[in-house]
Amino acid sequence: MTRSLAEAAADASDCTKCRLAQGRTQVVFGVGHPDAALMFIGEGPGFHEDRQGEPFVGAAGQLLTRMLGEIGLGREQVYIGNIVKCRPPGNRDPRPDEIEACTPWLVEQISLIQPRVVVTLGNFATKYVLNTQTGITRLRGQVHDWHGRTVIPTFHPAAILHGGGERSRQFELLREDFLLVRRTLDEFERVAGHDSERVPDEGRRPDADQMELF
Repeated sequence: MTRSLAEAAADASDCTKCRLAQGRTQVVFGVGHPDAALMFIGEGPGFHEDRQGEPFVGAAGQLLTRMLGEIGLGREQVYIGNIVKCRPPGNRDPRPDEIEACTPWLVEQISLIQPRVVVTLGNFATKYVLNTQTGITRLRGQVHDWHGRTVIPTFHPAAILHGGGERSRQFELLREDFLLVRRTLDEFERVAGHDSERVPDEGRRPDADQMELF
């Protein structure tokens, strides 16, 4: 019997599968609607996320919330997670063995949530999910087929803030990418003929133990 997202989060809360467990305040599993059509995947928790137990709660999170609002969505309507669930020391990139240890949690999240559209935030998450070395600048602005879902890469909100904020060209491109996300979701809804209270297609639901995403 498939367990719930809340049950998976409870199991993850005391995970000690990698060294990141030693320095964390708490596991930052993810937040949002358990049947969201749209899921965001970032790299890993930062300082504020580690303290509050929720992804994207700092300045970058405020920008993400604003971008969602511009396309008519609230955080409660989407799901937000990261590649790794514990903060890497000094916000360094996660190491390969840490990612390997944490991947089953992400796989299970996707299996349970069944998002139709996945937005990867930044170079790290995009290269990891799409298994590519191509940079975000070349990959953004496009839709990519990924295990029966649509992936839309875009810039990490933190990169926008560090690169000039609203005055930067990247900010305008970020806005374009979110409009692409809106159009993609609208097209799914038009074709499927359902509203935001959709029922997941049980016939296409993969088994988390067999789902090979990466």
